[in-house]
Amino acid sequence: MPTPTTPNSKTRWRIPAVLAATVFINYLDRNNLSLAIPRLAQDFGWSDREVGAKGELLLAAFFLSYALSNMLLSPVAERFGPKRSVMIAIAAFSVVTILSAPLGYSFTSLIVLRLLLGLGEGVHIPMSSAITSRWFLAGERSRANAIWGSGILLSTAIAPLIVVPLIQVWGWRPTFAVLGVGGMLLSIPLVYFLVPDELPREGPQAFLPIATHDKRERKPRIGYSRDRRFWLAVVGGSLNAFCAFGLLNWLPTYFNRAKEIDFEQLGWPLALVFAAGIAGIALMAYLGDKLQQRTQLAGVGFLIAGGMVYIASTTNRLELLVLFFAIAVFCQSAYGAQEYAIIQHILPGDRVGAGTGLYNGLSILLGGVGGSLIPGSIVAATGSFDTAILSIVVGAWLASIVMFLLARLIRY
Repeated sequence: MPTPTTPNSKTRWRIPAVLAATVFINYLDRNNLSLAIPRLAQDFGWSDREVGAKGELLLAAFFLSYALSNMLLSPVAERFGPKRSVMIAIAAFSVVTILSAPLGYSFTSLIVLRLLLGLGEGVHIPMSSAITSRWFLAGERSRANAIWGSGILLSTAIAPLIVVPLIQVWGWRPTFAVLGVGGMLLSIPLVYFLVPDELPREGPQAFLPIATHDKRERKPRIGYSRDRRFWLAVVGGSLNAFCAFGLLNWLPTYFNRAKEIDFEQLGWPLALVFAAGIAGIALMAYLGDKLQQRTQLAGVGFLIAGGMVYIASTTNRLELLVLFFAIAVFCQSAYGAQEYAIIQHILPGDRVGAGTGLYNGLSILLGGVGGSLIPGSIVAATGSFDTAILSIVVGAWLASIVMFLLARLIRY
């Protein structure tokens, strides 16, 4: 069997492209449940309050085990090898997705499956960050990270067009199984053949003339656990996760229950909303590398995104809903484009995988779980999806404040 070869300075850009494909599959498997909740509610006969109460537990279960997996397994995965760990993660979350077909017939079994899914996916993003940091200089990382990060936004944009029609035709359980099988057969060979095992001997600097080496890459740094910039970034990441996963998890149900859009008509509105993030992350990644003002860009993006979500909550016209939520996603992508470049700048070069795992795990534990529980709890208590969506506005504006504070501490 042929083995991967070490890429040169041009073909190394295929690495984040391959990682983007794996992240695309990752998010299809992760987010299929949020798209299926309206159909689950119909199958199990849930009321609006039950959708809030049970939906929040199903969504939060994933983020709880995912966060713990990030924090506890990322240091082990980094020592084992980022590439091998990515392949193992793909196999793990694909198998769990497949098992939803034979086992997903009760609320309890779905909770267990979501916990296992989070455990399997945990090291995927941290190891993608570790791979990127080893092949790209600081001045390239917004673009390199944005390439594989675009897999997230592309998946969220296309998923409604894939998952909703398949659920309509086959049902949600067979749809989950097909996604799991297809994703595993595609992703693992791509990583094996196109992501190299060997690193350039001197890191990404090996690809550049000696005069262009970024000497800051070699500076010793204090331990990130004692770096206040790291912990402020964790707060910002947690608020971003709250907003991102709050929208991602609840927007399909919000459109269906609060705005009375039929389930079979959810595909294009949701696709258009999340497609705006793809354009946003491309533009913001370019600006982040060019201007080296990553935290300021993120702060402005959060500020505008919160305002757009508030305005969206006041209208029932489908065209305006799509427009305002699309602008919100576009603006919030300013953080998504800079997120891992900011973290990689703070972390020591040899601890990017473990440090990203801690950052990602804490952000998901606080923000991802919160983005599942808080809107769901508001719906369960009030029966109002409009009230629940306003929590996203508060989260976005708080994230904006944190980014502007972090901008005072980070210098590129």
